[in-house]
Amino acid sequence: MKKKLQDQIVEDALLREVVEDVKNEQLQQMWNKYGLYIIIGIALILTATISFESIKSWQEKKRQELSDTYSIAMSLQSQGRLDESLELYTSLTQKNSGIYDDLAKLQIANIFLEQGKKDDALAVLTTMIDNADTVEQMKKIAILKLVSYKLDDDKTPVKEISDLLAKVSDGENSDIVKELTAMLYIRENDTTKAIEEYQKIITSKSAPEILKYRALDMINLLSEK
Repeated sequence: MKKKLQDQIVEDALLREVVEDVKNEQLQQMWNKYGLYIIIGIALILTATISFESIKSWQEKKRQELSDTYSIAMSLQSQGRLDESLELYTSLTQKNSGIYDDLAKLQIANIFLEQGKKDDALAVLTTMIDNADTVEQMKKIAILKLVSYKLDDDKTPVKEISDLLAKVSDGENSDIVKELTAMLYIRENDTTKAIEEYQKIITSKSAPEILKYRALDMINLLSEK
């Protein structure tokens, strides 16, 4: 019985050794056949991982650099150093910088206006509006700014301004649009319609209090005439 047990143990050991040899031989054959592809696969996985981390790090660094540049430009602008800030804003527009590109263009338009270059300011805003790559919210802001500038020009047709306002009349801009529409009526000496627009602002649930106060002041002012 003991001998049979010993024989069984030896037999099991030999069997495991044979199986292991076969397994090793199979692995060797697989390596000989597919080794290069395995290496390439591992290399691709490592490269993809490294590339992802590198790109993420680079993107974060780029965002920080863009943010810093924009902040410095705004600081220079607030100090009246317009030419220096304009240079930085312009650099942002040349870097395919997404939202910072749009923000920089809005500030460039403001600087041009401060410098008395109204046509240049309007050209920048018009380009933003016509550009399909402009972020939608930035495009709406550009439209509102363009309208506010055009309201000062009596030669700008009413329809041109109305068409621009129609593009942003919905959603969160609706109350601002009412105010600009009222200003357009004032420009056209239509006091009655201007007051109607200001009254819409006062009764609006979405209008901020400061806008309602301004509308009330304008109604009182227009009513005295």
